[in-house]
Amino acid sequence: MNKTALLCFLMVWTVSPHLLGQVRFEATLSKNELGINERLRVEFTMNQDGDNFRPPSFDDFRVVAGPNQSVSNMFVNGKRSFSKSYTYFLTPLKKGKLSIGQASIEIEGQRYKTSQLSVEVKNAVDLPKNPNDPNYIAAENLHLVVELSKNKAYINEPITVLYKLYFGGNVRPSDVNAIDMPEYNDFWSQDIPSRRTIERGMYKGKQYNYVIWQQTVLYPQREGKLPIAPLTLDVQLDVPTKRRDFFGNQVYTQVSRIVSAGKRSLTVIPFPEEGKPASFSGAVGSFEFDVTTSKAALNASESLQAVVSVKGNGNLKLFSLPELVTPSALERYDPEHNEQVKTTLSGMRGSKEDSYTLVPQFQGKYPIPAVEFSYFDPSTKTYKTLRSEELIIDVLEGPKIAGSPTPTTPIVTGSTVNSNAFQFIAQRTNFKPIAQRPFFGSTLYYALLFTPIVLLFLYRLLRNRKPDAMRVAQRNKARLVKKFLGKAKRSMSESTLFYVALEQALHNYVKARLQIQMTEFSKEKMEILLTKKGVDTQTVALFIRVLTNCEFARYTPSSKSSMEQDYNIAVEAITQMDKQF
Repeated sequence: MNKTALLCFLMVWTVSPHLLGQVRFEATLSKNELGINERLRVEFTMNQDGDNFRPPSFDDFRVVAGPNQSVSNMFVNGKRSFSKSYTYFLTPLKKGKLSIGQASIEIEGQRYKTSQLSVEVKNAVDLPKNPNDPNYIAAENLHLVVELSKNKAYINEPITVLYKLYFGGNVRPSDVNAIDMPEYNDFWSQDIPSRRTIERGMYKGKQYNYVIWQQTVLYPQREGKLPIAPLTLDVQLDVPTKRRDFFGNQVYTQVSRIVSAGKRSLTVIPFPEEGKPASFSGAVGSFEFDVTTSKAALNASESLQAVVSVKGNGNLKLFSLPELVTPSALERYDPEHNEQVKTTLSGMRGSKEDSYTLVPQFQGKYPIPAVEFSYFDPSTKTYKTLRSEELIIDVLEGPKIAGSPTPTTPIVTGSTVNSNAFQFIAQRTNFKPIAQRPFFGSTLYYALLFTPIVLLFLYRLLRNRKPDAMRVAQRNKARLVKKFLGKAKRSMSESTLFYVALEQALHNYVKARLQIQMTEFSKEKMEILLTKKGVDTQTVALFIRVLTNCEFARYTPSSKSSMEQDYNIAVEAITQMDKQF
């Protein structure tokens, strides 16, 4: 028994000395709290040699240096001491409680992981002012400044925001990356491209080089004191040292630095209530307004274009044009909207218009009432109202409205009625009794008897001429497609224009067939109206499917095959509904 126990002890001792020690693999931080302008050292240490080291991702940090590997293998009094480490130097990219994930290592076929660590990143701290320290030189010669064109503005008045990156003449930015882009939650915003050329300017009484890194135009959307979030950049700088190379040129060292523009706020003034016109819909700037028609006289069933247009300087993309009101005898289709707007540092400039297609149904003269357009002028701090002229549409030829006066029927007003005016009306009747004749054997009897036979014969005859009926159906289908879907087919080269034209064509078809005028025409309303008119559910579902695809196409690009498929579905839906109507 003693020999067996001794043999087992020797086997355990000689198989692996690692069985007598426990594997340790851990991560340590140089500090648990630091400023956003300080560095953090992270060290991953193990007491046994391993392979396939995998560091964490360091998502909230930028790796300044590392990994630096070190190995220590010592024997003291016959005992072996082993240590291996990987060291990283990091700079935080944002403030708050940041996490450092798990690292892993493979030791003798087993994978070990460190624990997850966290560090608190606070505001920037004062660093030691060593004039020879590259980090101090970078901090003194690099600044990011935000400039506003004005500190107070009205709602929808343009504001220009400039982010300028200043750097001293003895440092050179080599790489710049944005970390936190500003979010303009209470503004309509548009970035204006900048050439980022180096210019000279004064900052805090000192001459600097500077680059306009970003320039944005803002239109505030609500009143109050609105914050403007800062921009944060990660800048790689080449900082000069006191060393010289072999040829006497100055040696530069690279330093990374995070700079952030300070927080700014804008005071937004509400519109004055005094003198606000009823037709004011949020337009701000200086505009011209007009309503024009392509024709002043035409025949019934011909068409003309009535255009409501606004041009000038202001928030052209942020308000709707006033709606054109027309008489019921003029069939009006949904307007085609067109914008020619350019946004510069001074704001929006250009024009926008709504073009209505009008089709008169009857002969006569039809007035188009004057249209009002109001806007607020921030330069004079007053409201201004523009009014178009009343237009007369003269329909020369066409059917007349029942009961309307004709040129041969004079209209008499203010005349005294003559007592003999109604003498032409007969006052005595000359009725005769109707002779009673038997029904059987009469003409009506034989007509009713043979009419079903004749109708059956005509039905068989028309059925045998089915190819002609099919050709008629094809002609009707082509007529519908040309009338309502022609513009959509011509716009297949551009996805956005195609789906806008397709959606307008479907709306116009339903309005024309149902003879209705609606400003808000949702899919749910159309589905209810079509079902009430007897269109089967399958055709209605096909129609709604095309409208849904038109809405989705506003946000996602569509291929040529998708546009052709939606066009064919629209043709099928319109054809089927026309048959059922």
